[in-house]
Order: sequence, then structure tokens, then C-alpha cells
Amino acid sequence: MKRIALAGFVALLISAPLIAQAPPQFQNLFNGTDLSGWKNINGDPDTWAWRDGKVITTGQPIGVMCTEKMYENFVLHVEWMHLVAGGNSGVFLWSNADPSPKNRLPDGIEVQMLDLEWVKLNARDGKEPPIAYVHGEVFGVGGVKIVPDNPRGERSMSFENRVLGKGQWNTYDVVAVDGVVKLSVNGKFVNGISQAARRKGYLCLEAEGSEIHFRHVRLLELPPGMATAEQTAPERK
Repeated sequence: MKRIALAGFVALLISAPLIAQAPPQFQNLFNGTDLSGWKNINGDPDTWAWRDGKVITTGQPIGVMCTEKMYENFVLHVEWMHLVAGGNSGVFLWSNADPSPKNRLPDGIEVQMLDLEWVKLNARDGKEPPIAYVHGEVFGVGGVKIVPDNPRGERSMSFENRVLGKGQWNTYDVVAVDGVVKLSVNGKFVNGISQAARRKGYLCLEAEGSEIHFRHVRLLELPPGMATAEQTAPERK
């Protein structure tokens, strides 16, 4: 009788309609018309704009624009181009989207976007910073602790320079899962961090002094992990 019952149960499973789950897809984080879905946290009304299929920031004043939604595990694709020599910017992951009064920037994990000429313009005592510093340095901000793959102090520096100079588009693909971040620059993984103290929060684009353009900002949201309340940014009110 047990065999008959088991056979009947298996037959029922086989004959029952399968509930197919659609595979996750990349979603555009901008709607192609305006900046809906994002919040200008501490910029002027004209600091951020949507124009000709791109997100454009004047860089003034220093500050951020953040998603209205928090994210935990994801793959982020973003293309960026500096218009000014030595331009500075970045994208914040798992942020609280609550800028500090001191530097006008929030906490989280920053993925650096510096123009190549930054090293020459910021040389000290005749010594230039390492060239890989300008492209894709990854580090914790606002007290968020991380373990760098390629330490430069408490930050992680890219193993190889692949970034292009001002007036040229660069592609970042960022994989962020359970406190681990891996960065691909123009088609190759070159940097990362692990054991991030923050593992869920907002995404922010940074204005930091000069004009930069962003395009094709897309996100593939992955299944949630085990981010605790302590590892989750507080919700904005």
C-alpha cells in the first residue's frame, strides 16, 4: 500500500502544473524621461538633470542623489564619463542616504570614479598617487568597516588600471552580495572588498565638484541574503 501511495503522489507531482518563475532581469533605474525614483538629497534644484538619455550633474554643491528604495544583493551596471580634467565622483552602495554636515556625503561603500588627470593635479612633494587609485577604489565611508582585497590603508585599490580619461565612457559592473563587493572596469574584474559591516541600503550617485555624466544605470536584483537589522541602513523618513 505504501508503494501504491508513493507512486500516486509522484504521479500527482508530475501531472500538476509547474509554477515557473521568470528569471531575474536587469531593470533600468531611470525611466528614460526624468529623475523619478531618485531623490535629490542635498543638491541645488539644478545640480542633477536628465538630458539626452543621460543623468548629468554639475557637481555643485557636493552631495548625492539616492534611490527611493533600498537594495541588498544585486548586480549594478553603470556607465560614466567625466567632462573635466581631474573630475571626482562615485557611487555609494548600501548607504544610509543621510549626508554628514561635515563633508555633505552619506555613509556606505563607495566605488570611486576619478578622472586619470587627478593624480597629476593632486601630486604632493613631486610624488603622484598610484594610477590605480583613480579608478575604482572601493572603501567604507562614514564608519562602515570593510576588508580590502588589495589594501591601500583601509581602502582597496584596483589591481590594474583600465579606466579611460575625460570625454570617454567607462563601464562599471558591480556585484554586491552578502557584504562582498566585486568591481569590473571596462570588462575585467580588478577590485573588491569583503565583510562589509553594511549589507543593505540605498544607492547614491555623487556630485563632487565637477560635471560628470551617467548612462545605462541598470540593476539586477538578486535574492535576499541574511542582512541583520544592524547591517541594514535605517529607512529614510
